[in-house]
Amino acid sequence: MLHVVHHADYMAPPPERGTFKFDKYQLVMIALREFAPDHGVALVEHAPEPMAREWLEAVHCPAYVDQVFSASVPKDKERRIGFPVTPHIASRVRHTNGGTWLAAQLALEHGFAANSAAGSHHALHETGAGYCVFNDLAVAANRLIAEGTARRVLIADCDVHQGDGTASLTAGRDDIFTLSFHAEKNFPVRKARSDLDIALPDKAGDAEYLAALNRHLPGVLDRFRPDLVLYQAGVDPHEDDRLGRLSLTDKGLDKRDRYVVATIRQRGIPVASALGGGYGNDQRAVADRHARSMLAMADENRRITPR
Repeated sequence: MLHVVHHADYMAPPPERGTFKFDKYQLVMIALREFAPDHGVALVEHAPEPMAREWLEAVHCPAYVDQVFSASVPKDKERRIGFPVTPHIASRVRHTNGGTWLAAQLALEHGFAANSAAGSHHALHETGAGYCVFNDLAVAANRLIAEGTARRVLIADCDVHQGDGTASLTAGRDDIFTLSFHAEKNFPVRKARSDLDIALPDKAGDAEYLAALNRHLPGVLDRFRPDLVLYQAGVDPHEDDRLGRLSLTDKGLDKRDRYVVATIRQRGIPVASALGGGYGNDQRAVADRHARSMLAMADENRRITPR
């Protein structure tokens, strides 16, 4: 069974300027609904509430949060984000942030759950960046700990780009651990310092990527012993991704996601995934990768008996 969080506002009308393609999110759900029966996976959809202002302001600058809520983000910040923040976008990012928090709640109950959007790991304290407005990973982790739902949260980021915003927003905290597997020479040019950064060379393929996961993920889990993992499951390490510099195949992505979920769930730790990056001229092909990623993780969760 796949518990997936989705909201109609995830497909906010695209702003007039910017290159980000928002239609991916509708196509992801079309692909999920189409593929789930063939994979023998029952799909259960959950709609999130918008993230409350107080939890966004606990991580982001209140003045910036107000700029987003009022759709009055300055032009220089909009340029860093990559698109204008319209009222539709403001509603969207509140719901995607609520979606990652809800996915975490569902994961605590079912072992695994997925948000069909978000993974906005470039958003910083006073601004968004790199197609990210609010950092749902940092916001959700902070809220889970503040509400007493978890004592320690691991943010495991396998997007092709380093999670610089997440690392910056959680720096110095001993109750949140940031782990990033990313392409060394990709965006952002200036990397932040995660608790553990694994920078991979251009064109690194399935074997090198999976070896890096196997070398580092189990040790982090055993040393940090999180109560929950937020998994940034971007599919942009794929060899055909327009913005990636790595060379994972379809099978490699499948093995990555199954390994991550299995390694976490074998230890009895729940895991919630956020969609993350995936870019290409053929939006349906990108959406299909995301859908298969979520279905693979749900299937692996079904197979696991925690030790």
